Amino acid sequence: MTAPAVEGDTRSAPMLLVADPDAGLIQKLAAALEAEGVDVTGVPDGAQALLQAGALRPDAVLICASLPIVGPVDFVRAVRLARAVPVLLGIDFGSDAEQALQALEAGATACVARPYRVPELLPLVQAAFRRQGPHRTVLTIGDVELDVTAYQVKVAGRIVHLPLREFELLHYLMRNANRTVTREQIMRNVWHSADTMSTNTIAVHVKRLRARLGDDEDKMIQTVRGVGYRLVSD
Repeated sequence: MTAPAVEGDTRSAPMLLVADPDAGLIQKLAAALEAEGVDVTGVPDGAQALLQAGALRPDAVLICASLPIVGPVDFVRAVRLARAVPVLLGIDFGSDAEQALQALEAGATACVARPYRVPELLPLVQAAFRRQGPHRTVLTIGDVELDVTAYQVKVAGRIVHLPLREFELLHYLMRNANRTVTREQIMRNVWHSADTMSTNTIAVHVKRLRARLGDDEDKMIQTVRGVGYRLVSD
């Protein structure tokens, strides 16, 4: 299986760089965020974080307040010389408020609680990813081409008119191509609702979307019984 092609950028999912000396914490956070469609790269110190921030150009960076080798204030100052990537500072309960203030004055975007909480981090990372939208305007999988800025979908070169909600559903599935996304994730990211009792709505929209795309045998948008849906790219 291949990832969707994206004009202007090779990524179709948010990328978060995490710098924290606690490898176990990074592992748990990465597993939780990757389940939400976020790519996570972890490093143990500020020096490696600076290297990876330049090499990977992540959508956001999360660093802990006790970052070794290159501390958080120096890290933020160095990153700000290169680009305006959001830098989130992880603060433990009872940490020195002065250190957090210095990092914010140096250009850190916000402070978040450490140990990290996915509901707090996810909207920040997704918002950073959306701000890169002009560089990620067209997704192509097979015969389906989705133009984000023009709100236009083509199937085998033919324009297919989609209602806004179906367009957003297709966009979400294409950004997460070859991943199973749960009904709860779809409700949260497409309908922006936590009401899991309304997930029958998803089935109706998926059925209509398949019909408009000519996916009569459900080969492109597959149902994963009891879980959700997966859009496959081969």
